[in-house]
Amino acid sequence: MVRPPSTDDPTATDPGWVDEVLFAGRSSDVCLSLPDPVDRATLRRLVTAAQERLTAAGLRSGGAVALRLPPSLAYVVNLLATWRAGGQAILLDHRLTDHEVDRALERLTPQVVVAPVRTGGGALRVFVDVTEGVTPYADRPAVSGHAVIQLSSGSTGPSKVIGRTAADLVAEVHRYTRIDGVALPGERIVLLPSMVHVLGLVGGLLYGLHAGVELVPPQRLSGDAVLAAIAAADSPATVLGVPFHIGLVTATRPDGPLPQFRRMTTGGELVPAAVARAFTDRFGVPLGNMYGMTEVGVIGTDLHGRHRPSITPAPGIEVREVGGELHVSCPASPYVGLTDPTRWSAGWLHTRDAGTVDPDTGLVTVRGRLDSQVSVGGMKVDLTEVETTVAELTGVAAAVVVWDNGITAYVQPDGPLSEEALDTLLAERLAGYKRPRTLHLLDQLPRTTTGKLVRSVDALRTAATP
Repeated sequence: MVRPPSTDDPTATDPGWVDEVLFAGRSSDVCLSLPDPVDRATLRRLVTAAQERLTAAGLRSGGAVALRLPPSLAYVVNLLATWRAGGQAILLDHRLTDHEVDRALERLTPQVVVAPVRTGGGALRVFVDVTEGVTPYADRPAVSGHAVIQLSSGSTGPSKVIGRTAADLVAEVHRYTRIDGVALPGERIVLLPSMVHVLGLVGGLLYGLHAGVELVPPQRLSGDAVLAAIAAADSPATVLGVPFHIGLVTATRPDGPLPQFRRMTTGGELVPAAVARAFTDRFGVPLGNMYGMTEVGVIGTDLHGRHRPSITPAPGIEVREVGGELHVSCPASPYVGLTDPTRWSAGWLHTRDAGTVDPDTGLVTVRGRLDSQVSVGGMKVDLTEVETTVAELTGVAAAVVVWDNGITAYVQPDGPLSEEALDTLLAERLAGYKRPRTLHLLDQLPRTTTGKLVRSVDALRTAATP
């Protein structure tokens, strides 16, 4: 077993971990299919060449590289090359605006920026062809010794700057190997989430490289393309995505049996029971549930769908309930800059998720955001319950329920639907004090760059303004 890098310094980055943990398999093994197969020997050569380009542009050990690349072979190669050179990788989602990127660069001062100079492929391509440009930016060391800097999803407010060490990443990769139900060596992961964010980065790319699991992004972000990727080889396949992707897959009827389809695993938001039932009824395979955060990675899983909506804490992760909030063990603050004691203190990350921990089984039940608990006329209402009820109605594609001087529902219809009809349906299913006082029907609910529904009241108000 490979030892994680030394943690004597909580921000220590040992570049040797890339070769030891990610490149330890056989050179001839295919690790990526884009759709042309890329074996480990080819990937090593590409990473070595990219490392030389980054160094020539000014990257030094202890410096940082900002990657503003769409999902692509270029992204994978430059990410691994940055780490192999002893640098910090700042992951900037390619869908961020220039203003957002400029603010991040001014704060994080990378030595080098890698961005596309040419991109091929349509907008719905999951992986695209990229010719990257490597540009010097600032002659300064990285703002911290973390191996990776990520921005939180921003679904509930401004993004946070989060750092994770090489030791954190290695520990999480090994944690995946001990989770019951993950893809095994020789199998495939059909990868849908972005590798800029933690599920696609660690649960897909890093775990796949370490464990000898082939990553197979579909050609396009559509249900037909996902099913085609599953059927493209005889080896077992796990689909890895977020709840948004369940609808894409479930809405597509396969042309024939898919014996290769092992399971689908989703992270991110809670999955409504009706959505889970629709998926399992269609495909007859488990819909696995994964709960995690950018700050610590995977926290718990139920990959066989046995305990929905509860999960089992991941190996090496401790979860406790404090005043109705879930806290997760986290030895050092993951935040870059001043530490907010309401987010992290004394070795515990405050998730701001409501939940319970069963004292007998250890199962964790996540009940949604802590701020989803409101009082209406002295009666407690869980906005997550209201939102789930709205989202499960016929004719509703997606819904967000927030408190805005009263319970307010923002609804994206799936076909003809009026506010009057919606209110009538809710009157049959929710007590009067739980029902939304205000309903907004939107052609498209706002989402973050990772596909999560935005829950910021200001952003939702803006989206609903004619």
